Formats: sequence, C-alpha cells, structure tokens
Amino acid sequence: MTPVLVSTITCPHCSRPHEARMEENSCRIALDCPACGKEIRAKAGQCCVYCSWGSVPCPPVQAARGRGDDRA
Repeated sequence: MTPVLVSTITCPHCSRPHEARMEENSCRIALDCPACGKEIRAKAGQCCVYCSWGSVPCPPVQAARGRGDDRA
C-alpha cells in the first residue's frame, strides 16, 4: 500500500486549514501554523499533529491500518 503523503491540517487556534507534506517514516509532534503562526501540537495520546488535526493520519498509522493493526 502506498501511503498518502499530504494531509490538510486544520489549526486548532485559528481554524484555518493548510496542506502539509508528511515524512514517510516519522511522526511530527509540532509545527507552526502558516496562517496565525502559533504552534500546533499533537493531542495527548496521539502520535502526531497529522493524527490529531489532519485529514489523513501519518504514514506509520496508515501502514498499521493497512496491516489490520487495530491499535492504529
């Protein structure tokens, strides 16, 4: 399965969406919103900002779901 590498992140501070390109083999716990400049951080219990605020989860979670891993 080929992972989706672009996710639309909706900023929890200003509610503006923006597209972000994801790394294939890593998770990102924080990034700055290009609209308001505030730091977007992963929610507690989530591996990264893509899984917390994105339209598509990070590639490692996509891969786990593709394997049928029910923890993802």
